[in-house]
Amino acid sequence: MYNTLLTKLITSFLILVVSTSIYAQEYTITDFGARNDGKTLASSAIQSAIDAAHKKGGGKVVVPKGVFLTGSIILKTGVELHLKKEAILLGSTNPYDYKGINRWKSLVLADGQNHIAITGEGTIDGQGQELALKVDSLFHVGKLDSTHYNIRRKRPSEVMRPQLIEVVNSEHITISGITLKNAACWVQTYDKCTDLIIDKIRVDSDAYWNNDGIDISDCKNVRITNCYVNAADDGICLKSHSKGFLNDNIYIANCTIRSSASAIKFGTASVGGFRNIKIENITIFDTFRSALAFEAVDGGTIENVTVTNVSATTTGNALFIKLGHRNVDGKVGAIKNIKIKNLNVHIPFSKPDLKYNIRGPESPFFHNVFPASISGLPGHDVENITLENISISYPGRGNKGYAHLPVWRLNTIPEKASSYPEFSMFGELPSWGLFVRHVTGLEMKNVRLSVRELDFRPAYVFDDVKGLNIEGGSITSLSDNEQFIIKDVKGLKVSDLSVDGFELEKVISYGTNSDVLGVQFQK
Repeated sequence: MYNTLLTKLITSFLILVVSTSIYAQEYTITDFGARNDGKTLASSAIQSAIDAAHKKGGGKVVVPKGVFLTGSIILKTGVELHLKKEAILLGSTNPYDYKGINRWKSLVLADGQNHIAITGEGTIDGQGQELALKVDSLFHVGKLDSTHYNIRRKRPSEVMRPQLIEVVNSEHITISGITLKNAACWVQTYDKCTDLIIDKIRVDSDAYWNNDGIDISDCKNVRITNCYVNAADDGICLKSHSKGFLNDNIYIANCTIRSSASAIKFGTASVGGFRNIKIENITIFDTFRSALAFEAVDGGTIENVTVTNVSATTTGNALFIKLGHRNVDGKVGAIKNIKIKNLNVHIPFSKPDLKYNIRGPESPFFHNVFPASISGLPGHDVENITLENISISYPGRGNKGYAHLPVWRLNTIPEKASSYPEFSMFGELPSWGLFVRHVTGLEMKNVRLSVRELDFRPAYVFDDVKGLNIEGGSITSLSDNEQFIIKDVKGLKVSDLSVDGFELEKVISYGTNSDVLGVQFQK
């Protein structure tokens, strides 16, 4: 045992020595011809500095104080790109200054590289809106094929709009300290990477559509910590694009997120899957969609996820868990073993992201405020979900004249198995607090739901649920309406759940319900 420990210590020391020595020699980009006037394209000079460091076995490429205009640059093994304080890499607005490596275009690219880093106190500014509009103009003058243009949304496809960072098939990556802003597409993507650290970075990208803050796709051993993300699309998004790959061993902590989509999202791309994910100490604000979204719709699996200590204010939806079947010719995926603890969410009545440049899209139908939801598919349940110490405050103000789906019409709520997943996908829902359908094994401990103004709908609707255990918690409804509806529920146990200060004794029953303890049926 002693020899094993000694070997590990020596190995760790050697890794530290190697890592330190790799980045020891500095290569300042101005020594290679880069001009800091913000007008002269510096791509070739920056690339020359990177190539020189790489050829010497590694080193630190330094971007000094100043503004350096650049298109695509390729990061190589052993190279740290270091941006000094007040250094700005300013993205060119000429679409022809960008390229991709086997995938999408980006300002900084790496594919198949090891021990690479982007560090410092400087900024990468993509000038994304101006760049995206120039790409858009190429279509209108006949220089961009219609296959790369979204006619319905009137904008160029994602593959034609450069990101700020794309790293693929690489290992031992560090991104720290920098500010990333104004992307034309996703801000940064890491695909099929191993041993990735993203720490203390700031993302501020409310420039154009699809501005995801951080995208992690099919990566292993990832730490995202101490980051601030303001994104026009999903904040921190885990994706899985490839069969035989998945996201595994991911840690996200101590981050602040603002999003005009969902703050933390699994999916939508969910081919391989997601497992062994830990998320903690997250602050969310002014977010259009969900604070937490778990979406498995392409045959992949979401499993073994723990979320603790999430606080969300002015956020459109607290929680969205959806198993779908968008890959209609393939297998149905799975969602199981998710534990969420200490989640506190405040839902506004008005649009949460109204003051931002790129805002979430309005639904094409009238609706009341949407509840949180957990939904599987017939014959394919979401499994083993634990909600503990959850507090969600809703605005209320549900109005039957505006939209109404009474509980006796539960069978009319569509499954939408192959549709794009989002919390509004089912249309108007019959509850204001939580809607649960096709679930096996749901533990709810001290879940507190409240409305700030009257809502005619019940707090809870459970449809086709097996093994539902509710311990403690409360419903503040401000009304005399029944707040707890069950339909085709098997194995319900309720204890110490209060409704407006009184212990729940009866539930409204539809369909066939059995093995119920702690409450009585009321038809």
